[in-house]
Amino acid sequence: MQDLVGIVPWTFIAQICNLFIQAYLIKRFLFKPVNEMLEKRRQRADAEIREAETAKEEANAIKAEYEQNMLEAKDKASNILSTAQKTAQLQSESILKEASQQAAAIREKAEADIEQERQKAVNELKDEIGGIAMEIAGKVIEREISEKDHEKLIDEFIQNVGETS
Repeated sequence: MQDLVGIVPWTFIAQICNLFIQAYLIKRFLFKPVNEMLEKRRQRADAEIREAETAKEEANAIKAEYEQNMLEAKDKASNILSTAQKTAQLQSESILKEASQQAAAIREKAEADIEQERQKAVNELKDEIGGIAMEIAGKVIEREISEKDHEKLIDEFIQNVGETS
């Protein structure tokens, strides 16, 4: 039974050599490729992180540019609106001024027409009064008038003038 539990020195040395050879082979053919693969994965992950950061910076730059463009567009829209309001105000004032001038011209023409018509009516009235005065003068010449006849002629004259106007 001692053979089963005992240590054989050549077997022990062979097993230790075998263990070192296996450790060397595992290190060389297993750990080295695994470490290289892990290093490549780490480098790839680092590269992807750098790319993501670059993309994020580009996105932020694009966002800043977009916001700047939006501000410029708002400013332009505000300027256009302000200009349109000023133009509309100027046009409104111009139209009101022109309408006022036209109204004044129409009023002046109407006043001139009224004055002309009044003058025409006065001239016609003068002509009629002259005619009536001629009639009265003719009647006075034809006969001698008494005080009553004179008052009667004046009343007729006034009545004729009242009917004409």
